[in-house]
Amino acid sequence: MMDAIVLLHRWLGIAFCLLFAMWFATGIVMHFVPFPSLTDAERFAGLAPVDRVEAKIAVADAVAASGIADATRARLIQRSDGPVYVVSGPSRVRAVRASDGADASVTSSDVASAIARAHAHSRGLDAARAGAIAREDYDQWSVPDGFDRHRPLFRAALGDAAGTEVYVSSRTGEIVLDTTRSERGWNWAGSVLHWIYPTVLRSNWALWDRVVWTLSLLALLAALLGAVLGIVRLKMRGAVISSPYRGWHALHHLIGLAAMMFVLSWIFSGWLSMDHGRLFSRGQLSAAEAGVVHAVPDWTAASSLDRRPIASSVREVEWFAFGGKVYRRDRDDLARQILIRTGDVSQDGQTGFLSARDVQGLTARLATGCLAPSAVADSDDYPAQSVVPGAPVYRSRCGDLWFDIDGADGRVLQRLDASRRAYRWFYSALHTLDFPILMVHPHLRDVLVVGLCALGLAFSITGIVIGWRRLRLSL
Repeated sequence: MMDAIVLLHRWLGIAFCLLFAMWFATGIVMHFVPFPSLTDAERFAGLAPVDRVEAKIAVADAVAASGIADATRARLIQRSDGPVYVVSGPSRVRAVRASDGADASVTSSDVASAIARAHAHSRGLDAARAGAIAREDYDQWSVPDGFDRHRPLFRAALGDAAGTEVYVSSRTGEIVLDTTRSERGWNWAGSVLHWIYPTVLRSNWALWDRVVWTLSLLALLAALLGAVLGIVRLKMRGAVISSPYRGWHALHHLIGLAAMMFVLSWIFSGWLSMDHGRLFSRGQLSAAEAGVVHAVPDWTAASSLDRRPIASSVREVEWFAFGGKVYRRDRDDLARQILIRTGDVSQDGQTGFLSARDVQGLTARLATGCLAPSAVADSDDYPAQSVVPGAPVYRSRCGDLWFDIDGADGRVLQRLDASRRAYRWFYSALHTLDFPILMVHPHLRDVLVVGLCALGLAFSITGIVIGWRRLRLSL
């Protein structure tokens, strides 16, 4: 039995020692430089005030013109070529012109370039030397599935000192992603390697999922076998722990024992990052729940919302269905919005969000026995953040099932059953150390992440040396 464990660990270790070293090294990079994305703050900063004169058609007419039968949201934004409604349903999104309802998808590189320049100008980015623009389905930074409804994308280089590139949706004409030269460089040394994320593989999600899941499982097996051998071969001389090995083997043994709990928990939680419903629930709405959340409203009822004029400073107007009603929210600042309910046009101009009563009306349809919603604290064990800074997130506990709902726009941010709550600890906490006590001490968390990953890297390097020597003897 032990001979089989030794043999398996030896050759799995040789096969995966470089992968282990890469994961620990790139994990340090990823802790400080995440994968490129367009934050809501960046997106909102790139919006211009809506041209109220050109926005002539009502939202109900815009939804009808979009052809999206299951539309649940519509946003009015200003593009460089005029105001447009961006209408979306659970799986589709489309833009129509606010002047006449005509199709507003982007097919021209010139239009995409003008949109990119206008976005850069609003954000205070230098686009004076904006140049090449490419139209493509995938590149290294746009492979995540969230961009599927916007493909193909136009990629425009601004030519500024930071090497900023922005991506324009061909479906809506919105900026959906930006990257800088620094982000791209660090992510080649971070996320791309760590997630085994080359475009040719990641563009096929099912294949990428199987490949990385299998590699992670084999790496976990190698680590488990090593832990067994490390404990069995441990020697005690009085109160002193010692190893029967010498040189690099002794270093590998002793460092492995010191790092064993972290290495096992980190590789295990890394494998769980690829779970995707295999062992734990995915946190997705059931078909019945989705039918409630994404219920198509009577868009003609939104006519009462259209009676309220749009202020000259408003950069985005959104109509959304929630609990069988249509709401409108006007945003003139990242952290401020005015919320208008159907039939209510006497707003006082103050920031407004959904109330606990509004949320309870929806959750009562989602499940039975739901308690009154309560606001989620920033220090909660299962954190959730609103799209609008400072807006409340409401949690409805329906027995064992919890729903977290954004008080700003009514989206269901989390569906937490017992399995998903367990996954939060087994994956997120173990892999990123986002324990609540560490999140309030970020510098301590930084030190722990870097220190533990450095320890894992040192352990992996000893394995590389041993593996290389074993291969040389075998050749």
